[in-house]
Amino acid sequence: MGETRVDLLHLLEDLRDAYPGSLEETIVSEIVANSLDSRAATVVFTADPGGRTLWVVDDGSGMTRSELRRYHDLAASGKTRGRGIGFAGVGIKLGLLACEEVLTETRCGKAHVATTWRLTSRHRAPWSWLAPPGLVPERGTGVRLTLANGLSPLLDPAFLLTVLQSHFEPLLDPAFQAILLAHYPRGVRFVVQGVPLEAPPWLGERATIAIRLPRRRNPSGIGFLERDGQPLPDERRGLAVSTLGKVIKRGWDWVGLSPAHLERVGGLVEIPALAASLTLSKGDFLRTGPRGAPFLAHRKAVQEAVARSSRRGAKHATPRTRAARGQVGSSGRSRPCSRTWPRSSRSSQRWWTGAGAGSADSSLRAGARARPPQPVSWFPSQG
Repeated sequence: MGETRVDLLHLLEDLRDAYPGSLEETIVSEIVANSLDSRAATVVFTADPGGRTLWVVDDGSGMTRSELRRYHDLAASGKTRGRGIGFAGVGIKLGLLACEEVLTETRCGKAHVATTWRLTSRHRAPWSWLAPPGLVPERGTGVRLTLANGLSPLLDPAFLLTVLQSHFEPLLDPAFQAILLAHYPRGVRFVVQGVPLEAPPWLGERATIAIRLPRRRNPSGIGFLERDGQPLPDERRGLAVSTLGKVIKRGWDWVGLSPAHLERVGGLVEIPALAASLTLSKGDFLRTGPRGAPFLAHRKAVQEAVARSSRRGAKHATPRTRAARGQVGSSGRSRPCSRTWPRSSRSSQRWWTGAGAGSADSSLRAGARARPPQPVSWFPSQG
């Protein structure tokens, strides 16, 4: 009789390569995503460089004994396609590539169990039950990663902070609480080395935008555009799109628009409904079929919202001014052009070039710093 053998190391390496970020970045973001899928309100990170260990503990729903047993099967998942933002516990599974040992403890009702897991060869990743060490005080799940490399970024609190702020910014910004309240009624809090995380600071002017689908009373998404006179840090450039608090993509290619000065413009939109359009790995959006249709509809709505922010100042420009910018001919008739940043904060705000632009209001006023967005004003008729 034959036997099917799996090269576990090769399988995990292929899984790692499916993500755009580093291995360590993927481990952190996917651990958090699975904590959020379990309705956790607090996720605590504690790094011990001397002991080469990282603890991550949440207060989510936890796992039963049978669920924890299935969790060690690389091909198994309790996830439902089209729901949630985590992928089959991949954060812990990829942790096998970077760790000497992965210890998992979970509490769910009366169940309080723990296991230890490690990759011992290309074809073997044995795990075993052990007495819970007490990582989880009441309910939820905790993991202890014992890193093979004492210089791993996972042991650096600054690295953990950067990953959490870049991948889960909507959960840190109070402006997004209203639209995420249905999914996280207790809110979400991250703690690194005993210090609660805060949203990254504003780097320039901000304009709040609402993402509206046709014939819908309330916005299906909210966000902001951000610009500065100086180049933004790389991690802040481009328009990011998130769903259920997790940033999925950042840049301008996905939305089909582009500012004249890419390095000075950023932004973020949160659209909870896009969770239904996530790919199996939760790292991108489907663009075809019934599950891809919501993404295409919302992408068009984002294009229109961004264009609305850029056109408000431009409509007041005179034909002579627009002719100097190449926007109209000598007769005064409009002609296609590339929208560029204004030379001063008081000039026209036609910033973008691209397709699919529509019209709408914007809260950005030339020469003035936008006030912090107020969630209540964006959702006056929630019910």
